[in-house]
Amino acid sequence: MKNRIASFIPRSVAAAIVASMMLAACGGSDNPADSAATGKSAASPKSTAKAASGNGSIFYGANGHNSNGGAYDFTSVQTQLSQLQEMGATIYRNDVYSQTSANMVAKIAKTMEEGGVTMYPVILMNLNYNSEDEAYKAGYTLGQQTANSYHYKYYEVGNELEAKALIGDVDGTVWYQYNNWSYTLARGAIRGMIAGVKSVDGSARIVLGGTWLHTAFFQMLADGSQPDGTWGHPAVTWDVTSWHWYSNQGDMTHACGGTGCHDVLQFLHDMGRPVWINEFGVRPELGSYSQIATYMTGSLMMTQFASLASKYNIQSIQAFELYDDSEGAYGLLEADGVTKKAAYWAYKDFVQNNPM
Repeated sequence: MKNRIASFIPRSVAAAIVASMMLAACGGSDNPADSAATGKSAASPKSTAKAASGNGSIFYGANGHNSNGGAYDFTSVQTQLSQLQEMGATIYRNDVYSQTSANMVAKIAKTMEEGGVTMYPVILMNLNYNSEDEAYKAGYTLGQQTANSYHYKYYEVGNELEAKALIGDVDGTVWYQYNNWSYTLARGAIRGMIAGVKSVDGSARIVLGGTWLHTAFFQMLADGSQPDGTWGHPAVTWDVTSWHWYSNQGDMTHACGGTGCHDVLQFLHDMGRPVWINEFGVRPELGSYSQIATYMTGSLMMTQFASLASKYNIQSIQAFELYDDSEGAYGLLEADGVTKKAAYWAYKDFVQNNPM
């Protein structure tokens, strides 16, 4: 366990990456989203130890699906805002996957922002492309469309794309557990989304992340390597590392798979950027509304995340999700957009008792 972080690192450069966790990106590309990686280490981006206090805090948040129908279609923006405000949620994540969906999310962003809730999009893509260049171009277009629809402070590029590149039911903690072709397509899509956003909004902050133990994917993006063992490929830079965590995954600081047990929060922290847990949720099959509420605010979720925020530079945690919908009964409210579950009240009480 003392070499836990080193065990994540591809090939022979464990010591160097543990020291800096981020290799410099220098030259070789005219795309603003990336550059050819070199072996030189660079200073980690400056970041806060935890979320800003007071009115600027984005520590507590939630997910919404305002582009996906259901309760989000018939519940007004003002009602959603008032529910988020009552809970103490100050950041709201929503899906964008086309020009139409980008426009839908943009329509509610201004109201949310005026009400003290930071709105940001997660730009969704698949890997159905014939080359990395084709994926890049598609990502560029979608990133540009999203940024043109509304200038957000944050843009998340992709949603668990790393999971689509795994070779099977593996942890994803080492480079050879990814399919090289799928990895390059994912890299192209991510690079394109970043470049497209930046072409419109140069001040945009880029959010990128994954789930479970899929850590090696992000190391390869950062250091310009890929699953076929080669180096010197375009490296990707981003501003916030985000992660998803659900009740069936257990303890985020001691998550165990085929490659052993890992402190995922330590890995994310060592990437040198603020950490967001921008999906955390309880599987509906865990039990009753009361049991779900207890787990969500308990020692393996909100209590743990809040208590470890300073140690691991956790800047935001975002519940999945506001309403029950086609994704399942994950909502803090039922699918009518009105009925508040036990988890809603538990969340509200937790935020009041644990200001961040």
